[in-house]
Amino acid sequence: MLQRILPIILGFAFVLTSTQAIPPSEKVHIHYYAWYGNPETDGHWSHWNHAVTPRSGPVIEHHSPPEEIGSPFYPQIGLYSSLDPETVRAHLDMIASAGIGVINVSWWGQGKHDDQAAELLIGEAEKKGLQVNFHIEPYPGRSAVSVKEDLQYLIGKYKDSPALYRDNNRGNLPMFYVYDSYLIPKEDWAGILLADASDTIRGTDHDAVMIALYVNEKDKTLLTEGGFDGVYTYFATEGFTEGSTPGNWKVLREWTDSIGKLFIPSVGPGYDDLPIRPWNGGNYRERDEGAYYDKMFQSAIDANPDFISVTSFNEWHEGTQIEPAIPKKFPEQTYKNYLPLEPNDYLKKTREWVNLFAEKE
Repeated sequence: MLQRILPIILGFAFVLTSTQAIPPSEKVHIHYYAWYGNPETDGHWSHWNHAVTPRSGPVIEHHSPPEEIGSPFYPQIGLYSSLDPETVRAHLDMIASAGIGVINVSWWGQGKHDDQAAELLIGEAEKKGLQVNFHIEPYPGRSAVSVKEDLQYLIGKYKDSPALYRDNNRGNLPMFYVYDSYLIPKEDWAGILLADASDTIRGTDHDAVMIALYVNEKDKTLLTEGGFDGVYTYFATEGFTEGSTPGNWKVLREWTDSIGKLFIPSVGPGYDDLPIRPWNGGNYRERDEGAYYDKMFQSAIDANPDFISVTSFNEWHEGTQIEPAIPKKFPEQTYKNYLPLEPNDYLKKTREWVNLFAEKE
């Protein structure tokens, strides 16, 4: 693995050298997926063989790596495992080269594959001077009470690690994003997030800055009544939701600012999940040689947000990754690529936008 990855890592040196005076920004967070596995490291494929899911009904089939994977693109470093230390170190170097200081790792619960991968990620991030948030996913049985238990578990486990991101402007508390937070009633969230609730996390050892997903107007109550500290928009598909539409970001920012909450728009380079959801063509968004990404980033900066999140570093299933991809062709499958851009040009673009965001602060 190292012989394959080392030349790729060296390719990022020009980015770090030209911008070494500007350290990676804690104000830009990137969504990171630690659910990948391969036979070499894990004894089996994980996620590269993602199922083809119909709009309704049973799964149609699974993809068959290494030639046929659940993504429209093919990663430059190959079909890696999230539990491979060399891969994780290479990813952290890429993220640092892009000027991003905080990795927002997808997390599906205690003891899961990505829970183990997060431990590796945090250990390696300590060595690189980068930091990590947790993106709490809608695992089976998730509730407000189970999320409180997750906070106790994760903060307890990593409280002494310099790689656990803490918000210096908000009590030095760690930050947690909660995907599909609307699935849990606001009353349940209030039971752990309001300061006067009997089961509150506020003022305890597992207090945190809690960020809800903003899809549409209904999600405002998660802030006003549920006790969340801010919202993020996640989706890389412009127009898919109210939250993912850049034209709404200035108004949303003004509203969150008026009630003392955080606004975190999410920017992405495009969207293509057709290999796993062939019926979802309406949400396809062309990368347009990087112009789509540029437009989203400019809109985010113009909204003057507290933070910006990037969707994503490596969500290969939905084609939102900025991790380098290469042209790849097999007898039965031809993959998309970034041409005429080079494989690492999205990392370079990100660094440029992160620098502009830092200059505006």
